[in-house]
Amino acid sequence: LPLLLKATLLRLASGSYHPFYNGFYYNHIMNDDDDGQDKVDYFNGAKLVVETPQDPVYSYNGANVTLPCHYRYEPDLGPKRKIRIKWSKLRDDYTKEQDVMVAIGKTYMAFGDFKGRAHLRQASRHEASLLISDVRLRDDGKYRCEVIDGLEDESEVVDLRLQGIVFPYQPPRGQYRLNFHEAERVCQDQGAILANFNQLFQAWSEGLDWCNAGWLADGTVQYPIRLPRKPCGGVHLAPGIRSYGPRHRHLHRFDAFCFSSALKGEVFYLDRLAGMTLEEAKQSCQDAGAEIARVGQLYSAWKFLGLDRCNAGWLADGSVRYPIVTPRANCGPAEPGVRSFGFPSKGRFGVFCYRER
Repeated sequence: LPLLLKATLLRLASGSYHPFYNGFYYNHIMNDDDDGQDKVDYFNGAKLVVETPQDPVYSYNGANVTLPCHYRYEPDLGPKRKIRIKWSKLRDDYTKEQDVMVAIGKTYMAFGDFKGRAHLRQASRHEASLLISDVRLRDDGKYRCEVIDGLEDESEVVDLRLQGIVFPYQPPRGQYRLNFHEAERVCQDQGAILANFNQLFQAWSEGLDWCNAGWLADGTVQYPIRLPRKPCGGVHLAPGIRSYGPRHRHLHRFDAFCFSSALKGEVFYLDRLAGMTLEEAKQSCQDAGAEIARVGQLYSAWKFLGLDRCNAGWLADGSVRYPIVTPRANCGPAEPGVRSFGFPSKGRFGVFCYRER
């Protein structure tokens, strides 16, 4: 029966007969004779085309963003049809896609972390754009816009990238003490998330050079090198991202590369004449209607708000750091950056506080 059906359809397609019709027009039949002339099924006498921007869409933490998506028919079918639209987020490790939203007509449903934040924009005919409000760090990534019309199903991908900063992180215990799950937690504790490869590559292209290997969001371990040297892969290797590949997420231990984006609030510095202990620093921030800043917040304030302070201050993890935008005498190296004094068990310093606007 399958051979007979195929022969009948091929004869109808190649002869002078009218196309077979049962609710859909089959204008072209898939050619399975391996002649290199594969053809496309067009239903309803028209080809469905989905279009999204080729360039990434940039946003930042706390903002609202629109991911453009439009569809059309070739030839045009006239009045708008009732189709199904599905948005999903592709995972860094290429596992099952994360459902974001589905819509039929004016009825839609968002899922998971996107509930209340994902909406469909249909300001014009054949528009299927996705609006995401209050963008979060984990929203960074690739999104699939899928348009379904009967048996037709076409999709394209939009790349959403958050403007942010990648910083290497070691816990107080020292170098290479974190398995993958611990690395995820320490980044979250510092107001950040584990960076993905694109974010690390962007940081490398902007000058990040770090010889200690760290976890990324996909479970790989990598590190960025601008100046090749013997302890960092060898002097004969070109600059680039060195990779250890995927590592065991429970057994293997490395540092972490964390990613933080723009802030919703401000970071400011407090000090006393005699300095403060860590506990006194925390209380001083509370007295000022704020909280002691996290490492990711200090990095973000340094990069996006131009925070420049040549005074060391406590942070929430017990480290002491200070941000320098304009290098100068007695303020550390000749390059801009966030300097670190490590995790002193004693000493009195100022404090960096964070307050929501």
